[in-house]
Amino acid sequence: MYELAILARGGVLLTVWALAAGWPPGRLAARLRRDGWQRICRGAWAVPGKETDWRVRETALQLLRPQRICRHVTAARVHRIELLTGPPPADSRSSLAPGDVCLRRGLRVTTAARTVADLIRASGSREAAVVTADSALSRRVVEGVRRDPLTGYEDLAAQLSVRRPGAPRARAWLRLANPAAGSPAETVARLRMADASLHPECQPQVRTPRGQTLRPDFLFRAAGLAVEVEGYAYHGTPRAHERDVARFNALQSCPEIRRVLRFTAREVFTDPTRMTTTIAASLTDLALLGPVT
Repeated sequence: MYELAILARGGVLLTVWALAAGWPPGRLAARLRRDGWQRICRGAWAVPGKETDWRVRETALQLLRPQRICRHVTAARVHRIELLTGPPPADSRSSLAPGDVCLRRGLRVTTAARTVADLIRASGSREAAVVTADSALSRRVVEGVRRDPLTGYEDLAAQLSVRRPGAPRARAWLRLANPAAGSPAETVARLRMADASLHPECQPQVRTPRGQTLRPDFLFRAAGLAVEVEGYAYHGTPRAHERDVARFNALQSCPEIRRVLRFTAREVFTDPTRMTTTIAASLTDLALLGPVT
């Protein structure tokens, strides 16, 4: 008989593997208890000391059921696509073409384009749909990992051209996507500003007098008004706070910028009217100075 740790794959042991290797059921159960193996689900165990998070559970389920494929919210987690809210559960009866499935992070999963299309169709709001699309289309840091864009606009449009429930509404929402967005809060801020007839540039390049290139979240160039949206992990550490202060000072030194407004993600999500009213008032004030030259 092989040792159980040798039989495990990716830190997961299936009961059927141990039985096939000659372990008697009673002796196997005693060894699993004695050595501290963690039960993931019926017929699957995690090696002692391994954290049984969602990835370990999904790995076990796919080992038990080779036909299983991660979809919807689980697929978004695998791809590191940010979501605003979770859509309804996936319809397990809908079919998948071979080209809609890939292997990512060791799991069988719907491709990024198919995942985003499914999520947008199932979204309950414009904000949730566009946040999902922006996240997949942009280069950004998610869960501490810097990743490249996961798909392109054309691929998403092709997925949504297929006749499926929710596709017409999803196509309208896709047209609101902008790959320049850097976070869910920026996406929602952009949508709320558009609702108030405010249309800034997103992530434009500006330069300090010393030649440093910066990208404010939003810029009303004619007025010289920059708008910054602080993410969920605002500051976090003293060093991050120092970088934030330095960035704020650098932005204010740019010839294109006369004023910088800053809003927290919480303000964007819970009180967007206050944000847009403040921006509109600043634009009115700055208009008295004439356009930035």
